[in-house]
Amino acid sequence: MEHVVTDANFAELINTDKPVVVDFWATWCGPCRALAPVIEELAGEYEGKAVIGKCNVDENEELPVKFGIRNIPTLLFFKNGQLADRIVGPLPKGEIAKKIDSLM
Repeated sequence: MEHVVTDANFAELINTDKPVVVDFWATWCGPCRALAPVIEELAGEYEGKAVIGKCNVDENEELPVKFGIRNIPTLLFFKNGQLADRIVGPLPKGEIAKKIDSLM
């Protein structure tokens, strides 16, 4: 299951040697809702190998500003606590998995 990422727990979640993926989303966003099952599947498939989480932009103001999130969905990919890549807009599951694999 994916982690709930918040302004308060973000620093703790990315403090890992595993790749971290954060999906920035909102309940009113149609493409975000379409991507949600993909993120959930990936969280299950990569459990123990990567940290996959979701950050609701309506409930968390600091992280979207910090990372310049202007469109959602946006996926941020972190390696060793540092931003490594980003995807704006929904992509197929296989493309997201390739990005995760490249960070392992």
